[in-house]
Amino acid sequence: MSILVPILATLAALFASFFLRVRLWQGTLATAIALAAGILLAATPPGAALVLGALFALPALLLNVVPLRRALVSKPLFAIYRTMTPTLSETEKVALEAGTVGWEGELFSGKPDFAKLESRPAPQLSAEEQAFLDGPVEDVCAMVDDWKVSHELADLTPETWEFLKRHRFFGMIIPKEYGGLGFSAYAHHAVLKKVASVSATLSSTIAVPNSLGPAELLLHYGTDEQKNHYLPRLARGEEIPCFALTSPWAGSDATSIPDYGIVCRGMHEGREVLGVRLTFDKRYITLAPVATVVGLAFRLHDPDRLLSDTVDRGITLALVPRNTPGLEIGRRHLPLNTPFQNGPVRGRDVFVPLSFLIGGERCIGHGWRMLVECLSVGRAISLPSSSAGFVKTAATTTGAYARIRKQFQMPIGRFEGVEEALARIGGHTYAIESLSRMTAHAVDLGEKPAVPSAIAKYHATETGREVVKDAMDVLAGKGVILGPRNWLGRMWQGAPISVTVEGANILTRSMIIFGQGAIRCHPYVLAELKAAELPDPVARIRAFDRLVFAHIGFAISNGVRALGLGLVHAGLGATPGDRYTARFYRRITRYSAALALVADTAMLTLGGKLKVKERLSARLGDVLSHLYIASAVLKRHADEGHPEAMRPFVAWALFDSVHRIQTALDDFLRNFPVRPVAWLLRALVFPLGLREKSPGDRLGHRVASLMLSPGEARARLSAGIFHGTGPGHWTGYLERALPKVIAAEPVERKLAKAIKSGTLANPDPERLLDDAVGAGVLTAAERELLAEVRRITLEVIAVDDFAHEELIAASALPSQPLRSAA
Repeated sequence: MSILVPILATLAALFASFFLRVRLWQGTLATAIALAAGILLAATPPGAALVLGALFALPALLLNVVPLRRALVSKPLFAIYRTMTPTLSETEKVALEAGTVGWEGELFSGKPDFAKLESRPAPQLSAEEQAFLDGPVEDVCAMVDDWKVSHELADLTPETWEFLKRHRFFGMIIPKEYGGLGFSAYAHHAVLKKVASVSATLSSTIAVPNSLGPAELLLHYGTDEQKNHYLPRLARGEEIPCFALTSPWAGSDATSIPDYGIVCRGMHEGREVLGVRLTFDKRYITLAPVATVVGLAFRLHDPDRLLSDTVDRGITLALVPRNTPGLEIGRRHLPLNTPFQNGPVRGRDVFVPLSFLIGGERCIGHGWRMLVECLSVGRAISLPSSSAGFVKTAATTTGAYARIRKQFQMPIGRFEGVEEALARIGGHTYAIESLSRMTAHAVDLGEKPAVPSAIAKYHATETGREVVKDAMDVLAGKGVILGPRNWLGRMWQGAPISVTVEGANILTRSMIIFGQGAIRCHPYVLAELKAAELPDPVARIRAFDRLVFAHIGFAISNGVRALGLGLVHAGLGATPGDRYTARFYRRITRYSAALALVADTAMLTLGGKLKVKERLSARLGDVLSHLYIASAVLKRHADEGHPEAMRPFVAWALFDSVHRIQTALDDFLRNFPVRPVAWLLRALVFPLGLREKSPGDRLGHRVASLMLSPGEARARLSAGIFHGTGPGHWTGYLERALPKVIAAEPVERKLAKAIKSGTLANPDPERLLDDAVGAGVLTAAERELLAEVRRITLEVIAVDDFAHEELIAASALPSQPLRSAA
């Protein structure tokens, strides 16, 4: 007992030091004091006390005397480190160095500082931006009938195109000094969200010029001459841009593009100049069929060394006007009946002067870096914002439809099976909008959110597809019969498009989110990699020593914190939020420590092999993603003043994210190949087993009920989308119909009671209402209300039919023949 007490005191001091993350000397001092106190209190014999003291003093000296530590520990560790560290390709290095680290870095810390999250200002629109949303954006939404666009015209109307140009929709990101609107990223998000609620064709047409493309690239890298020439024209819509990156041979692996340019001399505007002869074959290029200027990515070669002694100059970007000889804009693609302008771009031996290279000669070979840096900004806004728009439309219309549509004399939204789908729709919609809002606002805060943009792109589009699937299940036959009365069918058809573009979702989840996050967001890994490459051996060991021991302490701390927080089920600790949300802040803290611990252990034990263990990487990416999504939900709820009406949506989204975090960690540990390590990690991460639950039935019922009735919750859920009632605009129609349908429900019950009692028996619906008035069952006003609601209901549940001739394409030309394999 006299030996056990000081040992336990020492262990307790070490546990507290690592849990609280005190400095090394502070932890050493605290542990020494605890050991001494334990020896004195237990009256440990001198011999045993001397042994305990020696066992403590030796490692304490080795760790705290830095020169000794470097010589005896860090040098051997560094040799081992060099053999374990995966070799990063130049492509990976560029991707890792691009962008900034924001809140996601805190989530990888194991101890997120929520004060940093709280200190972020709530996103707000300026008066000018709000006026644009209330004016031109509302007007263009009213102009677009998506059925005509997608079925009859296969394009926006000429009037819509002209309106977009006149009001400078294509220049939202272009500063006012060049004639653009100069809007914030949050305004950009709000515009795309609203137009996406009306038409995917409209949102894609607006998104592309304001995302990764010529304008964004010119703003960051263009020469003054290029900016002054192109940006005003792009802002006014005089130039329509597209950007050609994807080729038949290189999709997600964009750095392997076979398209090339050869530095040579050629004729341009009547004189011989130094330039590039381009050969390329691109596809899936949005706006290409109508583009007047094509952004192009290719690999530049200088075999005659006209520019430098280097032959392979790397990926380079150029702007090629449509009228350039040899440039071929191909016929249109048709992406799943969503007819935004999209098609191939080809060229062989297309000569352009060096002045057509974006950024001129100084940017030769920097194309991949330029693309990656701009992609993190565009990807943070375009697809997540558009997804938020269409899922909000799906949630708003499906909730109304589930109240209007009745079966067995009851709204279908009251059936538990439909309630389950509605709850998922409502909870996911709240989460998607929170996520897209936070990533867009991060751009306004000066971030280039490389990892959050990948999280937002993947989860907004993937979860958006699930929302539309649930909505289709609720609409059933109504949803599958295409026509002007179907507000969901084209949304369902087009959902896979956003899943595949800007990095296929499978790739994004399995390779990018954690692959970049583990190194980019980790407080030490990237710094260690850079330290290992320092040319001076002395400086290299000093930097490595400092970083690796901080990293070791970090890893042990996360193990201690994961265990400690797991034992109390994240039930202790000071956090922000009110009594309703504090528990979720604590869960984020707990699973942040678990993620950091598991990630460090996986990198240590698997080393470079972790790069190819894509399923393991994807699961850790899921953990990071849902920590970020839960943070976004909490941040939005706080920014909006913790509205009580939205608590069920907030709770559903948070329970769902936390449960998915647990599932991802459990799946990771069940499949981790080094089994003893997996067993140890499970003991630390889940000391009490799997305790998190998915959203319960009672919570789902509350969410679904709020979606079925007008009120603050429905108003907030549908805010920011178009509510017009013109041709093809069903959201506003359903919103205005819903109160009348609800007002008629007690009258319908009164009528049903009279029928059941035998007081009324006329099978003709109109005469039945007249008989009800005559019998005193209904008043004249009630009769008119029921008649109006029946007309509304019939209009809502009706589907379209067509003559055979209407379904035959106006032009039935054969597709292009297959090219010869030779």
